[in-house]
Amino acid sequence: MKKATVITIIFIAVVLSFMGEAGTSAIIYKGMASWYSERDTGILATTANMERFNERERTCAIWDIPFNTILKVTNLENNKSVYVRVNDRGPAKRLNRAIDLTKGAFSDIADLKDGLISVSIEIM
Repeated sequence: MKKATVITIIFIAVVLSFMGEAGTSAIIYKGMASWYSERDTGILATTANMERFNERERTCAIWDIPFNTILKVTNLENNKSVYVRVNDRGPAKRLNRAIDLTKGAFSDIADLKDGLISVSIEIM
């Protein structure tokens, strides 16, 4: 019984540590973001939730977040933000990136030439 209580307390503490200042969003983590487009090798015509992939839309690929969740992604170098909807899975975990943004979403917060940027990700 005590073990379950300790686990519950730890879980609540972790969840509360991720809560944003406004109380309406939560920073889930900071990490690296990249972008992907229709021209990239291996990109399918449909996303993981079976929508037609469109590089101009404000969507993203991320693991462990439900489809259709809206995320606020902020470039930590210039504080520019973009709201994206989860409709795909990735990036490949071996690449140590937190999120892949469509070309359109990435270009809202950084120069495409940057390729990788440091971001914070909030669930809205």
